[in-house]
Amino acid sequence: MTSLGEPMTAQTTTALLIEDDARLARLTSDYLQQHDVSVTHMADGQSGLEEARKLRYDVILLDLMLPKLSGVEVCRALRTESDVPIIMLTARGEEADRVLGLELGADDYLAKPFSPRELLARIHAILRRTRGRAGPPTRTVRAGGLMVDPTRRIATYRDQELPLTAYEFTLLRVLAERAGRVLSREQMMELAKGTAEEAFDRSIDVHISRLRQKLAAVDDGDKLIKTVRGAGYVLAASDE
Repeated sequence: MTSLGEPMTAQTTTALLIEDDARLARLTSDYLQQHDVSVTHMADGQSGLEEARKLRYDVILLDLMLPKLSGVEVCRALRTESDVPIIMLTARGEEADRVLGLELGADDYLAKPFSPRELLARIHAILRRTRGRAGPPTRTVRAGGLMVDPTRRIATYRDQELPLTAYEFTLLRVLAERAGRVLSREQMMELAKGTAEEAFDRSIDVHISRLRQKLAAVDDGDKLIKTVRGAGYVLAASDE
């Protein structure tokens, strides 16, 4: 899966902000642009989706509650066409809403009111993962029928490429590099270059569930990642 639209020519980070609160959009854009993030703002879901399809942005900042098309609809549509990193921004801070965003394929979630500085840090963290700078190893990792290539950002299972988001790819790489070893949620967050504060109780569980669904589409691949009750997750060293 590739990014949407034509590549941007600028050297700075490019972000598409889809947000109907004009004041918040202005404040957020001003702060990010002071820190070398070029921001394009769209005020409704329909125009935001159309813009995402025209140009290839480094990251999409997506409000959940939008006119014309909701953030849920926009995220669902983007994930059928692109692996562009998505950070959901919304005033709905309950865990169920955060889980919904992740289940739809968002890479991260930030509840309003949020600090622009924290948003910038989240953008940088996602881009480190997307551009292959998260973690020192760049060698191809193999575990049974699984192959993870950090340099090309490609993962295959039994020779079929897996359509992963940036964060799903990073978590799969973390597990594959330590196949046979149980990793806690906190360890996985740290190794993926996130922070413990980002990992509310079910965030890792949702990403792992999505990984299993995508592996399951390939010949019993859902058995590759195992849950160790009370401890975390382990990727089987062999899928035989």
